[in-house]
Amino acid sequence: MRVVVGVEAAKTTGVHDVYLAQLPAELRPSPLPARVSTWWRWRDVDVHVERVGEPDAPRVLLLHGAGGHAAALWPYAALAAERGYHVVVPDLPGYGRTRVPRRRDVRYGDWVELARALAVAERPSLLIGASMGGMLAYEVATRAGVVDRILVTCLLDPRDPVARRHISRHRWLGAAARPLLRVAAGPLAGVSVPMRRLANMRAIANRPELVDVVLADRRGGGTRMPLGFLRSFLDSAPAVEPEDATGVTVVLAHPAEDRWTPTEVSLRFFDRIAAPKRLVPLLGAGHYPVELPGARQLVDAIGSPR
Repeated sequence: MRVVVGVEAAKTTGVHDVYLAQLPAELRPSPLPARVSTWWRWRDVDVHVERVGEPDAPRVLLLHGAGGHAAALWPYAALAAERGYHVVVPDLPGYGRTRVPRRRDVRYGDWVELARALAVAERPSLLIGASMGGMLAYEVATRAGVVDRILVTCLLDPRDPVARRHISRHRWLGAAARPLLRVAAGPLAGVSVPMRRLANMRAIANRPELVDVVLADRRGGGTRMPLGFLRSFLDSAPAVEPEDATGVTVVLAHPAEDRWTPTEVSLRFFDRIAAPKRLVPLLGAGHYPVELPGARQLVDAIGSPR
């Protein structure tokens, strides 16, 4: 079932071009695959969904994290489409062009339920999660049961104090974030703060010019999110613990030079997964993996439709 309720021609935008330019020239698809902007009504939210590649091809659902949106993931959507997939990339609430009636009320649970509903509707053959979207992909796959393979660049368990220390802008903030946000969750839950003030966003890439692009992107890494969203994320737990995960193959394609969430942080969750799994180190690549050979290894891990 298609979830498209509105379609508009996708224009070549400066944002898409800027992110695509970060890929090594030899990896950029030529010609570029077709890209269409669509709209999907979910509850009271108008969700912007980009679709890349041939509509009749096997589907991939691509989920961004705390510094992304569809335009920021355009390079990887284009590469997956070049491999023969139709790639579905939603802007999750608070990011991109998705319109929410009350931004102050956005919570992490909305991301989980929206992504789950989209996966059920689209029936993708592969689910990809980038950064914080990695745990979201795991959650959707184990809850919805409609996909048998996921590929993630990170598995960040917010319950893990080691993970919290790494994602926070300051290590002390990682330890104090949960109790502080619980205090603030009442009167201040709707107050929006720049993500870069709390999260270690300057480690989102190893290239300074790419970091500047992400932080200047008001629809991506430069956005503001309500404190209630941050609290709900830090208090979240997967519906299926890793020891109980079955029926899905997990590929962790982790950037080997990730300065934000090092591989060992993801391994703390990944090593506990009972389902079939495989670790693919992306050599030489940072958290936003654009460096060779890691970027090519990520494309190879995506593979081609079966």
